[in-house]
Parts: sequence; C-alpha cells; structure tokens
Amino acid sequence: MKIALGADHGGYELKEEIKNFLEQKKVEFYDFGTYDTSLTDYADWGIKVAEKVAQGEFERGILICGTGLGMCLTANKVPGIRATPCYGVFSARLSRKHNDSNILVLGGRITGKGLARRIVEEWLTTEFDGERHKRRLDKITKIEIKYSRR
Repeated sequence: MKIALGADHGGYELKEEIKNFLEQKKVEFYDFGTYDTSLTDYADWGIKVAEKVAQGEFERGILICGTGLGMCLTANKVPGIRATPCYGVFSARLSRKHNDSNILVLGGRITGKGLARRIVEEWLTTEFDGERHKRRLDKITKIEIKYSRR
C-alpha cells in the first residue's frame, strides 16, 4: 500500500509521528508537506493529497490539521475522495468497513500520539465490507456527478 501524507502547521508534529509509525510498519508513503511548524493553510496541503489519491497515484492518504475538520472539508471537495475524520479506533474501523474511506483525517491538536498510532493501524488494516455499503457510496458518487456539472 502506498500512502500520501499531508499536514498544515497544526498537524505537523503528529504527521512526523505517523511517518515514524509507517516506517516501522514498512508502509510506503510520500510526505507532501508541510515541512515545519510555520503558519500555513490546510487547504494548500489537503488538495495535494486528495488529488493524488483521486488520480490513483496513491491508494490512500492521511491528512492532519489542528482538528482535522479543515482538511476533511478540503479533501471531500475532490470527486472520488471519501475523507473521514477519525477520533478513535471505532470510527477508524467503521470508516473503512462502511464508507471505504480513502483518506484518514486526524486532529493534531486533539489526538494523542499513542491513540493516533492505533487509529492509523486500524484504518490501514480494515477492509471495506462492500454489499449494502457500496449501494450507499454509489449514491454519493451520483451526488458528486450532479454537482460537478454546474
């Protein structure tokens, strides 16, 4: 699996922790930035990762900002992206099983490093259940198509 990573200043430190975790797990990744804690805008980093995942260059992405909310808003503007903010292991599991999440979004200011590692582990290893959930995702795709024609 190949993961695209991105963070703003509020998520930089947690992104560095997640990079170490991915290295330990031997998961391939690319860091799209930011590369320090200088003030920056989440949308600049979120779009980079979302576009790479949507284009199929990376199977999944992980985005981190202060709360995860700004990155989630940004990433979900890209058709084909299912970015889910996860604040616990249970939400990470269901984001994959039910929603086939392709971008995990974390809050660097509200999620501790240990919990973040467990969330990432769960999100990486949980498979999509398909079946009735695919029907629901197909409805989301139709909404994307409808509004992309405007």
